[in-house]
Order: sequence, then structure tokens, then C-alpha cells
Amino acid sequence: MKTILVKDLMVPLEEYATVSAEATLFEAVMALEKVHEELDRSRYKYLHRAILVLDKDNKVLGKISQLDALRALEPKYGEMGDAGTISRAGFSPQFLKSMMERYSIFSDPLQDICSKAAKLKVKDFMYTLGEGEYIEESTHLGEAMHQLVMGHHQSLLVTSDEDIVGILRLTDVFVHIFQEMRACEI
Repeated sequence: MKTILVKDLMVPLEEYATVSAEATLFEAVMALEKVHEELDRSRYKYLHRAILVLDKDNKVLGKISQLDALRALEPKYGEMGDAGTISRAGFSPQFLKSMMERYSIFSDPLQDICSKAAKLKVKDFMYTLGEGEYIEESTHLGEAMHQLVMGHHQSLLVTSDEDIVGILRLTDVFVHIFQEMRACEI
């Protein structure tokens, strides 16, 4: 089997949904939808699940995941603490429901979702990437898998020298590994 590098599986930056930090949630969702319409389905089995946020010089500032977008629609999530810690704690469905009731999560009808999405600025809810969420394009797949698994990441930003050139998505890594497994003669 040949050595697979990150650059062999990454999605080039220009094929990914991007918005400025000043964009609204609505504009971000529309950018994602536009990229999905243009996506080469013969190359990518799965749609993108995040939107990259760029500064005025088109440098990546952060990203918006599907969870970030949903969380932004309900500001009371900010009062509850770190959602990642809460979700990993393994609370019962009853406890989670009691939290929803206590904080009145989504107690307002979702009918005002359009006005919320038009007012929410990406810069106010985007996720800023940490040091462990970047990987060099010449890194071998095994190291990338380790970084994805240990960091619980859905994707990594791929760099070439100091420039971000693409995204390595967990789904693409999984598809590649699954295809390798299918090719085994067991």
C-alpha cells in the first residue's frame, strides 16, 4: 500500500464554504448551500458540514460547525457552561431535559428563526481553532488519524508552510480507511 499523505485526502480551500467575520448566520448558511450545489459528488461522498470564517485578507479566523450554528440560535446556551464538557459527562436524558426546562431553551417559537439568522454575526459565535487543529499537508495519514481521534476533531486545517491550503475532514479519512478495509482479502 502506498503512503497516503494529508494532501491526498484534503478538500482544497477554494472548494470549501467561506464567509467573512461580518457575515450573518443566514449568509453563512447560504454560502454552505451554494458550495453543496457545486460540489463534485464523484469526488466527495459527503457534503461539507462546516463553514470557514475569513478575515479581510482572506486568512482563516475560525469556523462554524453545524452545532455552532444551532447553538447560536439560542443564546441561553451560553449560560449553561461548556457544552462539550456537559455532553462528555454522560448525563441522562432526563437530566438534559431538566436543563432545557430550567434555562427555557428554545421556549420561544422557531418562527423567528429568520430574523435571528439575519441578525447574528458570525464573529460572535464562530469557533476559533486551537493549535492542535492544524496539520501540514505532507503529514502521513496515520499521524493525521491520531490527531483527529485524540482531539475529537471533525476536521483539521491543512497548511503548506504558513498558508492554509485545505481541510482534512474526518469523513474523508473514514471513507478512505473503509475502502482500504473493503479491499482486504480476508
